[in-house]
Amino acid sequence: MNLTNHESAPPPAAPESRQARRALVASVIGNGFEWFDFMAYVYFSKIIAQVFFSVGSSVVSMSLALATFALGFLVRPVGGVLLGIYADRVGRTRALSLVMLMMCAGTLLLGLAPGYATLGVAAPLMVLLARLIQGLAIGGQFSLSSVVVVETAPPGKKMFYGSFNMSSQALAMLLSSGCSYLLINNLSTSSLTTWGWRVPFLIGSLVGPLGFYIRHNVAESPEFEALRKQVRTGATRAFRLRDFVREQGDAALCAMGVMIIGTASNYLWNAYLPVYVEHQLHLPLKSALLGTFIGGVINFLLFPVSGKLADKFGAYRLFYPLVISWLLCTFPLFWFIVSAPSLTRLFIAQIIASIFQVAIAGPHPGMLATIFPAKARSTGVALSYNLAVTLFGGLAPLTVATLTEVTGSHYVPAFYVVFAALVSLALVAFTRTGQTALASDRADKKHFFSAQRVPPTA
Repeated sequence: MNLTNHESAPPPAAPESRQARRALVASVIGNGFEWFDFMAYVYFSKIIAQVFFSVGSSVVSMSLALATFALGFLVRPVGGVLLGIYADRVGRTRALSLVMLMMCAGTLLLGLAPGYATLGVAAPLMVLLARLIQGLAIGGQFSLSSVVVVETAPPGKKMFYGSFNMSSQALAMLLSSGCSYLLINNLSTSSLTTWGWRVPFLIGSLVGPLGFYIRHNVAESPEFEALRKQVRTGATRAFRLRDFVREQGDAALCAMGVMIIGTASNYLWNAYLPVYVEHQLHLPLKSALLGTFIGGVINFLLFPVSGKLADKFGAYRLFYPLVISWLLCTFPLFWFIVSAPSLTRLFIAQIIASIFQVAIAGPHPGMLATIFPAKARSTGVALSYNLAVTLFGGLAPLTVATLTEVTGSHYVPAFYVVFAALVSLALVAFTRTGQTALASDRADKKHFFSAQRVPPTA
């Protein structure tokens, strides 16, 4: 279901094939690599602050470490636009191969960078450079892989296939939290500070060559090949960035609305919550990581179910009740944790939050990729996704930590999620693209279920 006007109809989709499966595998590896790295940075942010930002108080060091984390996200929209334009003009798979090389280089640099005690001010600059390289690469990672997976998916399974992009992130959360838990639980503080925190980044860098090999051998989708042929023959005009705002601005706002609540919830509950409960509620970090691991299992298993349901009932028909329900449950969940902090309450809250996140975010890749026409799809998904993630995801840990320090309130994360939910609902509900998508979902599913009730003829 493409919601914007197209220059021509896409070619008929091929049945499920080796190409679609290969695209799925490449997506899982690339997205898993991305999230494994960034979540490890958050989990070990306290140690990274000591190793690279050992200036002033522990609060200042921690803020500098989180600010460096956030800075990597500030360049994501730039990387997303540049890589998106490259993908729309040259090819999706070539752009994704470049992304993998950049991500591998940034992760390896972070894992090998000497500490402040060895290099002085050059040490945090190396961390900054690594985060900038990763930020530029990650700007194209999720969006471009989502486009490839959805374009190669068979009809009626766009949301289901796209949901595996989300499952790959859950798999990375499993591996990252599990690896971090094992290191924290089995190494001394001295060993963790000296070398233990580097292990996840060095492991992550080893995945890069495998991901590059697989992605380099993924063929372009039939839809993109048809578009490229049309451009060569002059049947349609090549994508131009200056036309994007005029032609796709409304679609981009809708796409941001789709993403904002999911990314805000994910970054707070899965990335920042372990650090939050350690610093604010004084619960052990390793226990919070165990809860995140359990949530990762739920996400990994249920994201495809969420995508399947979105294909059946309509992604936009499910979007509104799910986001509103999550909005209403956020404060009670945080009250449940804060009023009497305990590991049992934390685990229960994390499991409930994971179920909501799965239901809301499972269809996101398919929803984003079907909003834009083929010639602007990579750029549109990359720009809207990265703006949403940068403003409401990557900056979330620093924003919430700062507001918590200023206000002294334990409920700042809940306020943040509620605010993100309201922005999401507004952007999807009040854009023409969002209204058209909901109407299309209702019409499609009404026709589908009516057809199901028609008795067979003799």
